[in-house]
Amino acid sequence: MSLRRRAEVAAARAAYEVMTIGAGYPALAMPAARLRGHGVLVSSPGVEVLIEGYPRSANSFTVAAFARAQGWPGSGGGRIAHHTHAPAHVLAAIRRGIPAVVLLRDPADAVAEFVLVKPDLSIRQALRGYVRFYEPLVPHREGFLTARFEEVTTDLGAVTARLNERFGTSFLPFEHTEANARAVFDEMDGYWRGRLGGGAELERFVGRPSTTREAWKARLRAAYEAPELEGLRARGRRLFETFPDRAAR
Repeated sequence: MSLRRRAEVAAARAAYEVMTIGAGYPALAMPAARLRGHGVLVSSPGVEVLIEGYPRSANSFTVAAFARAQGWPGSGGGRIAHHTHAPAHVLAAIRRGIPAVVLLRDPADAVAEFVLVKPDLSIRQALRGYVRFYEPLVPHREGFLTARFEEVTTDLGAVTARLNERFGTSFLPFEHTEANARAVFDEMDGYWRGRLGGGAELERFVGRPSTTREAWKARLRAAYEAPELEGLRARGRRLFETFPDRAAR
């Protein structure tokens, strides 16, 4: 690795550490998200619901499918707050009384996929980021709805029903047919093709099922299961199991 490349990796890792630490504090996370210009903030005019989660937890699919069910354009046309990947964003929604859905995926899968799209990060860093996302939310878990990856990708309509029951809203459920799911995946593909083109890079980033990505993830399993990460893995697993799944609602 060249000296320049080492410097780039070190800078990316340092930036990630700062970002994930600051993500727990609204006074830091919200201005930072505004500067990055990624996603929609809960403070934006017209926001009706928030959908947030650790990266690679079906954020893009859930936002796009939820918006499609409501007849809203694109990723909600500004009505869905999403994609800051900051726990502070969830806390801000709770304070504003905005219905919030927090997405949750098994850390082994979420972390491996995140490292695939952010290869400058180590598994340790990505796992630490997972912990930093969910730990600040534990004391506030009664203020939002939790939805697991497996449910939003197979029965988002049931999640919407629970959201309506929890917050007294009347959002329309996504009909989770094969055709509707395919339409959402096609929309996601179109977005990433516009940014990356096709080929391997598309398979790395796009948030739909991919046999190519699963093969890449398998090669990261050994790093995730490293003995020195046992304590951090246990923290991630405890967080995953702390939040109620659909059977517990």
